[in-house]
Amino acid sequence: MESSPLVNQQSRVYGLEDESASVGRQPSASECSEPSEDESDEQIKERIVQMKLARMWTDVDELAVEARAAIDEEIYPQLSPMGSSGAYFVQDRNRKIIAVFKPKNEEPYGRLNPKWTKWMHKVCCPCCFGRGCLVPNQGYLSEAGASLVDQKLGINLVPKTKVVKLSAPSFNYLAIDRAKARAKANINERLPSVGRRFHRIGLPPKVGSFQLFVEGYKQADFWLRRFESEPLPESTLKDFRLQFERLVVLDYIIRNTDRGNDNWLIRVDKPTIGKAPDSPDSAVQEFHFVQNPVVRIAAIDNGLAFPFKHPDEWRAYPYHWAWLPHAKTPFSAEIKELVLPRLEDMNFVEEMCDDLLQLFKVVPVLVGIGMERLSEEKGPKCQPSCLNDKGFDRSIFDKQMAVMRGQILNLTQALKDGKSPLQLVQMPVVLVERPKGRDARQKFPKSAPFFSCC
Repeated sequence: MESSPLVNQQSRVYGLEDESASVGRQPSASECSEPSEDESDEQIKERIVQMKLARMWTDVDELAVEARAAIDEEIYPQLSPMGSSGAYFVQDRNRKIIAVFKPKNEEPYGRLNPKWTKWMHKVCCPCCFGRGCLVPNQGYLSEAGASLVDQKLGINLVPKTKVVKLSAPSFNYLAIDRAKARAKANINERLPSVGRRFHRIGLPPKVGSFQLFVEGYKQADFWLRRFESEPLPESTLKDFRLQFERLVVLDYIIRNTDRGNDNWLIRVDKPTIGKAPDSPDSAVQEFHFVQNPVVRIAAIDNGLAFPFKHPDEWRAYPYHWAWLPHAKTPFSAEIKELVLPRLEDMNFVEEMCDDLLQLFKVVPVLVGIGMERLSEEKGPKCQPSCLNDKGFDRSIFDKQMAVMRGQILNLTQALKDGKSPLQLVQMPVVLVERPKGRDARQKFPKSAPFFSCC
């Protein structure tokens, strides 16, 4: 497949106009259906939210189109040996890793998980299998939801993430799916007139999260141990604490149940040597100054967040960063200025809940990534820019948002009171329900998990 006509070919197949088409551009909902005068206010609101989400992930769209082109050239995603689920390193046509793709049906509790650890867990200890506070197999939505919350609050720690459909032979498929794909390919090769009638030739596309790959990062546990023996300079330590507080805010709001020191990343850029500032004194100009190292944090692995209730069975799923020395320092004025005005605004909080509703209810899917091939006889057709999630349950979603609102309430109070992250996680958990047409009400869960340390 040639790379030059890639965009034009996708524009022709998927019904995008050449004038407005660009690499990775996703059409809004209004472009795939005619507006109606009978639309309700809620339908108009949904259109606006979908357009905002489409603009939010432009960078992801561009790389996802490039990933599809690489797969067409037989540069397939590679399964990561780490983790307990199917996570694939996606490459571009230069064989450079650009993203991490996690299919829905290969999640830790998915039926096609290629890792044997969860299978052994299910067989040997079925009573403790899964997490009772989470919606099963919703990790791909949780990854995208964490990215949405991260960008809404301006935290900027989560690599941009979007839900896409992607297919590749390196993914884990049932034997019958591979047999069907081979049979259709043979028929299409020998009998093209029959092959043109197939709705799809090749393996079925998988829905999953597509997260941009970050380079130069290592597991936080590695650098935290290093910092104990080699303390950071004061200015670098201050920057690190500011980013650490952002991680705390994000994890607490989305109630991440899987935040160990092995699934958030730290990058340390080595010190650089810069020239002395301009000075009339020639002796000063001969000196060079060493600039302090720069530390950055990336919050990955957000697939086990957004629970519909607080953990109340066997395990508490604590935040492991709460045991770090940095968690004992009160929140800084910088983090308060960043998030407190937004969290105090109930309109902002409800807008974020509405955005998550559209993400969980109608999942934006990148046009052109692993979509079914359209036969030439059917002609150009506009593919929908969103995928209805068949497993969506509004009552469960409302419970998820009740948990998130309660977390926001506690966080807001902790920031006002000058508490530390450690004191924040020790506050009693609360649920804030907001029935339609009624005032918000608070509820305090009565039950607690058996183990509080794991």
